[in-house]
Amino acid sequence: MNILKAGRIVLLALIPFWSSVASADVGIPALTARVTDETATLTTEQRASLDQTLQAFEAKKGSQISVLIVPTTQPETIEQYSMRVVEQWKLGRKNIDDGALLIVAKNDRTLRIEVGYGLEGALNDATSSRIINEVIVPRFKRGDLYGGVSAGVSSMMNVISGEPLPAPDRQAGGDAGSVRGYLPVLFVLTLVAGGVLRSVLGRLVGSVVTGGAVAVVAWLLSGTVLIAIVAGAIALAFTLFGSGLGAFVGGRSIGGGPGNGSSRTTFRGGGGGFGGGGASGRW
Repeated sequence: MNILKAGRIVLLALIPFWSSVASADVGIPALTARVTDETATLTTEQRASLDQTLQAFEAKKGSQISVLIVPTTQPETIEQYSMRVVEQWKLGRKNIDDGALLIVAKNDRTLRIEVGYGLEGALNDATSSRIINEVIVPRFKRGDLYGGVSAGVSSMMNVISGEPLPAPDRQAGGDAGSVRGYLPVLFVLTLVAGGVLRSVLGRLVGSVVTGGAVAVVAWLLSGTVLIAIVAGAIALAFTLFGSGLGAFVGGRSIGGGPGNGSSRTTFRGGGGGFGGGGASGRW
């Protein structure tokens, strides 16, 4: 009896500990990309395709849409967890609040579209519910999670496209961010063109021509004169004072080891606000 009584005392003492563990909130992943899959359900190609689609939409419309796939939101409801996510991620532009989140809790078989203040007129609760129940859920029930997410994102973009929102701010770094994605191309162009032109035209003339060519390419990519001038100046200086293709002798690059990924950019929210608009569903 004494042993049983002691066992009960130990169990009672552990109840608060177990309760606190069970009620611990699920952590929120850092926002580094437009598509975050914590379940490894999507392939690398699928994530990249969705990310490129959302990036192009943001560049055209200004609105930020993000996708988050997690195993579970328990012990919270998907509505509670989703609000914590958007409050931390702050999708959408500040004072325009044109962000939206498609969140999927795979093991819970629940999903939700969370809508920023500025999109509640177009992507309202009823429209969000229709997208979930008529577009996403049928595909999820067939086991096609990527197809459901992709179709849902497309429907969200179609609805948002009809909303009169301020044009994207081209001077706020959006174009610079897109150009950073092409830095490897500009770098290789500088090396190859600089080496060839410098050997044919001479160091000075070849460097000037290389800088001009890189400036033109940068302008075509960004549409911004300032970025073109900066890129051209860097290419000119590198070709004039650098060693051209010789920098790659022995497999070494000037920027460090191959594939160092230094040109990759990190996606961040723009400071948008959310008020709980949207809809949830199950499959």
